[in-house]
Amino acid sequence: MTDALKRLSDEGVAIWLDDLSRKRITSGNLAELIDQSHVVGVTTNPSIFQKAISSGDGYEQQLADLAARKVTVEEAIRMITTADVRDAADILRPVFDATGGQDGRVSIEVDPRLAHNTEATVAEAKQLAWLVDRPNTLIKIPATKAGLPAITEVIGKGISVNVTLIFSLERYREVMDAYLAGLEKAKAAGLDLSKIHSVASFFVSRVDTEIDKRLDALGTDEAKALKGKAALANARLAYEAYEEVFSSDRWAALDKAQANKQRPLWASTGVKDPAYKDTLYVDDLVAPNTVNTMPEATLEATADHGQITGNTVAGTYDASRGEIEAVEKLGVSYDDVVQLLEDEGVDKFEASWNDLLKSTEAELKRLTPSEG
Repeated sequence: MTDALKRLSDEGVAIWLDDLSRKRITSGNLAELIDQSHVVGVTTNPSIFQKAISSGDGYEQQLADLAARKVTVEEAIRMITTADVRDAADILRPVFDATGGQDGRVSIEVDPRLAHNTEATVAEAKQLAWLVDRPNTLIKIPATKAGLPAITEVIGKGISVNVTLIFSLERYREVMDAYLAGLEKAKAAGLDLSKIHSVASFFVSRVDTEIDKRLDALGTDEAKALKGKAALANARLAYEAYEEVFSSDRWAALDKAQANKQRPLWASTGVKDPAYKDTLYVDDLVAPNTVNTMPEATLEATADHGQITGNTVAGTYDASRGEIEAVEKLGVSYDDVVQLLEDEGVDKFEASWNDLLKSTEAELKRLTPSEG
């Protein structure tokens, strides 16, 4: 085994695990990954919880207790998921303390059915922060149009946020703007900006999946030659935007007030196409002050044969622009792709949440004591 994970960490990439389950917590596996695999954070989403809770491993007693209390299915899910996040946050607390709050974080997402409702998203974010009650939590808010003002409002209240489901460069700039506006609100309210943190989750592999599908449909040699390039180009240009925004005069004023930069987080970094190397979205997205949240298979692949050769983002911006332009010249619309991916992302999380509601409801019914 190489020490690729240590090298990645030394290059300024925080390694987070994109998975959580009660079994992972109680078996000591999460603590082991922190200790041995340089894991310094955890991300969750509705799909991850749906898979974990549906497997049933470790949830039986809590489900039985919730059934006995006759709680609603929504309340049951919130009690179960926040318990897992709280326990994971406690395991990661030493990392949080050692990094001054930058890492050691666990993310939990607002109900995806609220993705297009600003007011409800803000209310849910406040509720989740209160329920988990750990300083090293990040509340995940999707980067929908309705999500943008919610980000500003929640950051303005001093709650740290993981902005999720970012696909487009334009939307990413709006996300950074929403974060800065939130910091300005928090500053005006007299809050300690040094305690507010945020990451912006820029999704990677799904961009290649959709664009490659369209390039395959074209079928020309020129189209085939561009496969597997758009996702990296898009993410690298996002980092260029990050460098620009966080060296602006607007940022300088917040920097003086001890604010933290909103780090880019590479999400969806598991490779979907078996033709590509399985560490593609790790090896080729190395840049300082970033996060890469990986499914366990990608973490293990990187540990085993990742090729970490230093910063692989610097100096790529012109070439990256050229790759996106080349795809567009073939008639594949970048704007159409990123909008479709955002819509699909929200729909997928909502579908997972609905599946979770159904499976949890069935378990609660099964475990409800019979009257008599």
